[in-house]
Amino acid sequence: MSRKPTLETVAREAGVSVPTVSQVMRGTGRISESTREKVLRAAQRLHYVPDSRAAAMRSGENREIGFVINRLQNPFNAEVVAGVVDLLEAEGYLVSIVDTRDDPERQSRQLNTFIRHGRGGLIWVPAHDTPSETFDLLRAQRIPVVTFLRHVRRDVDHVGIRNAEATGNATAYLADIGHRKIAYLGGNDRSNVRMERIAGYRAKMAERGLAHDLVWDCEDNKRAAMEATMSLRNAHPDITALVCNGDTVALGACLALNRLGLTPGRDVSIIGFDDIEDAAVSTPPLTTMAVYPQKLGRKLARVLLDRIAEPDMPATVSEVSADLVIRDTTAARICD
Repeated sequence: MSRKPTLETVAREAGVSVPTVSQVMRGTGRISESTREKVLRAAQRLHYVPDSRAAAMRSGENREIGFVINRLQNPFNAEVVAGVVDLLEAEGYLVSIVDTRDDPERQSRQLNTFIRHGRGGLIWVPAHDTPSETFDLLRAQRIPVVTFLRHVRRDVDHVGIRNAEATGNATAYLADIGHRKIAYLGGNDRSNVRMERIAGYRAKMAERGLAHDLVWDCEDNKRAAMEATMSLRNAHPDITALVCNGDTVALGACLALNRLGLTPGRDVSIIGFDDIEDAAVSTPPLTTMAVYPQKLGRKLARVLLDRIAEPDMPATVSEVSADLVIRDTTAARICD
């Protein structure tokens, strides 16, 4: 196997000095146009790619960003990642993405790898039960960090969602259109995000005098939600509406109703959470609490860039509200 091309091999190919090649690649120095073109042609022939890590060591600036997320296969997370990558790449950064699967030990290995490779910043959904020592390690390394969804430390920038407000509004809407027996479907962990969403649902149920709140657990994917909805219907056939932990859960619930010969919206009303792309084009189109995940990803990226630009400014917390987007999976119910 031939050796990787270097500044030295480009210099030999172009017939110039190594410092001249270095200046051309960095766009510095007083280099004639003919010499610059000769060096660039030599680099192209040799398929030379500048070493960004070496450049970062010289300049003190690293253009690589880590994104540590939980369950990348979730469509909401994938759309958030797309928003992050779009903005950061437009600003000249490279984004590396890893999935902790909500495992603190796996997360620790991934973060240690990021630290060893000297990433220039980190966007992070902390795994459930992340120890405080992990935050202390990142702080000691002076790595710019923005947490997402799970707000764990006040001394770290954070972007999140007003979860309780959103599920409270979803529950209120269902009550306003006549539903009295409303269940909460989805999730099976005790993460802050899920607990906030359940709290919002329960608070609104109590406020409206709907005392029989019901939380039904399941994994946040379509198959698990479909199976859980069938079990829920079997155990509680009087439930007329579902507030779901996410759009993927809501779409699985719709599949279950279809298999049972029921129609989402007409027989059971369903509200999702996120407004992923599939929500608007599902059959029927899904009513949901929209947080616009790609826009949210761009906001995350911007907060990190602000932190990189001003490393000593006070930590910021930014939480977005969700908008109720009414489509076809909800409808008024005549009270019994």
